[in-house]
Amino acid sequence: MAHFVRNPAPRRLGMAAAGVWAAGLLLSGCSYVSDELWPSLTGEDPAGSPPAPMAQQIPASPAEANPQPTLSPPTMGSTNFVVPGVTPGQATGTFVGQKVQQMRGELAQLQQQVTQRNQALQNVRNQATQNSQRYHGLVAAVSTRLQMGTTPGNPILISQWNQAQTQLDQMAADVNQLSSLGNQVAADSAMATYLLQSIKSTYSLSGAIDEDHRQLAVLEDETAKTVVLIDRLLGELSQDVARQTNYIGSERTNLTTLSAAIKQGELLGPALGNRATYFAGAQQFAAADTAMPVSTDGRTPLVVIRFDRADVPYQQALYNAVSQALARKPNAMFDVVAVAAGGSQAQAASNQNQARRNADRVLRSLADMGLPASRVNVAAASNAQSAANEVHVFVR
Repeated sequence: MAHFVRNPAPRRLGMAAAGVWAAGLLLSGCSYVSDELWPSLTGEDPAGSPPAPMAQQIPASPAEANPQPTLSPPTMGSTNFVVPGVTPGQATGTFVGQKVQQMRGELAQLQQQVTQRNQALQNVRNQATQNSQRYHGLVAAVSTRLQMGTTPGNPILISQWNQAQTQLDQMAADVNQLSSLGNQVAADSAMATYLLQSIKSTYSLSGAIDEDHRQLAVLEDETAKTVVLIDRLLGELSQDVARQTNYIGSERTNLTTLSAAIKQGELLGPALGNRATYFAGAQQFAAADTAMPVSTDGRTPLVVIRFDRADVPYQQALYNAVSQALARKPNAMFDVVAVAAGGSQAQAASNQNQARRNADRVLRSLADMGLPASRVNVAAASNAQSAANEVHVFVR
């Protein structure tokens, strides 16, 4: 069972206590750094407050000066996930050969389910796009009429606003379908991982012939490709749900503001809180596109997740740590670093792949917690002294 260790205050740490804390950090499945180790962001200057600077007028940017700024809805994923297929094989008559046939059938059934999930995803995406287009058409019609000027409480605009509200509810229903589909794909991911481990374990069974191992190698390769495909599908689903949820929440606030404008008979513009979010979000996405590899030298991780067993319960500790970091620094960015354990050349290559998959898993968890993908940077590292793969999360 994993233990989560919170650091005591630095001023109370003696040498012995520091050694005990370090040992607890290494033995824990997941640990995070307390707020007390963070530099103060609100402390007063001991030298006294400097004189207040003279106010300066900064001209508004073109976006801020626009009385009716607009933002297109977030783009949904567009990948069509096609399974690699299953290569048939001849029965060998051995016990291992029977196991291979059984697992080949399980893989075929799993791939069929993934194909159905993909078709459902494409249908929901098409439906969500149509609902979004109808919604924005209605909002644009109301905004244009208000901008031209109209009577307070115009019944035509009220009817269009009600239709827009219905379309927004349909968009929320689309997100619920994506969430439900994500749960199903998560179950497929667990099944695929279990099947891959079963195939690897079958190599050690006695009584096999060369043909059994040849078919096992083919089956292992196709199962590994299926695992990667399912992980990508799950990743896109998580990002779609997070982005659409945030966008719909913002649009509900905008509809409330638009309702007040209809009552007044003139355009007020979008909600003020959403304007800052929109412009900041655009800048964050632009910054994420040019993110450089992360250097971990000299930095203390916010969270260390050690994947030394199949199911590490890291989600609650990760959520608590990230929540506290955002409370201290609302515009914080995060670096997720996949740290691979050492070993022989073959083991090191396998650990690097597994560490990256673990990092993708942590990324999906952060997306499910509502953290925008634009605020996360990903990198990889290795540690020859580590006995298990780890994922380090840094805040900056």
